Amino acid sequence: MTFLAIDVGNTRLKWALHQSPHPDAPLLAQGAEFLENIDKLADGAWATVTPPDRMLGCIVAGDAVKRRVEEQMEIWDVAPQWVVSGAAEAGLTNGYDYPARLGADRWVAMIGAWHRALAQGPARPMVVVMVGTAVTVEAIDASGKFLGGLILPGHGIMLRALESGTAGLHVPTGEVREFPTNTSDALTSGGTYAIAGAVERMVQHVRMHCGAEPKCVMTGGAGWKMAPSMSVPFELVDNLIFDGLLEMAARRFAD
Repeated sequence: MTFLAIDVGNTRLKWALHQSPHPDAPLLAQGAEFLENIDKLADGAWATVTPPDRMLGCIVAGDAVKRRVEEQMEIWDVAPQWVVSGAAEAGLTNGYDYPARLGADRWVAMIGAWHRALAQGPARPMVVVMVGTAVTVEAIDASGKFLGGLILPGHGIMLRALESGTAGLHVPTGEVREFPTNTSDALTSGGTYAIAGAVERMVQHVRMHCGAEPKCVMTGGAGWKMAPSMSVPFELVDNLIFDGLLEMAARRFAD
């Protein structure tokens, strides 16, 4: 039973075709497209892959983009299924005030991180960070309850906001410095340390609330940029959303 996982973010669509809907299933093919190129998938990358029997996707880009993806999937006989956050799934409990309003990408990434950590040892509190167009910082206790999370702008949004709202500033290509001595470095360092500070604050909150040191996991396209500037130990993971989709699919498609 071949399985297609799709992650549609604010900028790109990423996909991975596996031999079966299982976390350990061999990877058959994968790829990524910017959202403006989605309409080329059926005649391009997807035209030659093994047709999937099941599909599960995570999307934050909106209904119009979802319809475009589903149109490309019409080359296969597979029903599109998209994650909607629920009260509980795959061992996690959703502590959001209105569980269905939690972003699907956040929920799926937490499920991926939770099971990744369980495979490494006993359950412990976690802080899960996704660094992309936006940055999310999630807290999970040792019982698997999502306690709550932070959302803040990613690097690009911060810099564009400063450029549009401050006279004489332009989006820089600076470096991260402890003591920046030029405007480009000051802007790049400010954005980086803002994200690092949010992560460190959440680690403190979880440490105090749970009485234990949390495991910190980071993912997202810009995660590698943050790595040198983090003061708390963390594991950098390529794509927690695919990990989460595989865990969810293993349970949803168990028959």
